Amino acid sequence: MTQARHTQARYAFVKARWHADIVDRALDGFLELIPADQVDVFDVPGAFELPLFSRDLAATGKYAAVAAAAFVVDGGIYRHDFVAQAVVDGLMRAGMETGVPVLSVSLTPHHYQETDHHNGIFRAHFVEKGREAARAALMIGKARAALAA
Repeated sequence: MTQARHTQARYAFVKARWHADIVDRALDGFLELIPADQVDVFDVPGAFELPLFSRDLAATGKYAAVAAAAFVVDGGIYRHDFVAQAVVDGLMRAGMETGVPVLSVSLTPHHYQETDHHNGIFRAHFVEKGREAARAALMIGKARAALAA
């Protein structure tokens, strides 16, 4: 055999624990497209911790991509849009610094009430956002492999 056997890519999926019942649905969607045995799953306390931990994971060189999921809602203490912007900017910086795609699965609704109706809507939306992140990870990997060929 002239070429080493290609090993399957690994992916990291990081979840913020605030609103875990909603955020965890993103992992469900991600695993619909990428097999669970290729995904390492990590939890962090909240959205603000995602960029640093995602950068640390990306810097290991173990992962083809890192997906980071959070649900940032208006908690009344500080502006949720500020937190969301800081998180997304930090995730983008993590990817740029490491050269590993760091994908945001962070949602910041303008209107969220902790009702069964809203929770159901956002749980379903997070499943779709997880699928989108998986598609992006796979597509970026394929495109980068084509560049290297």
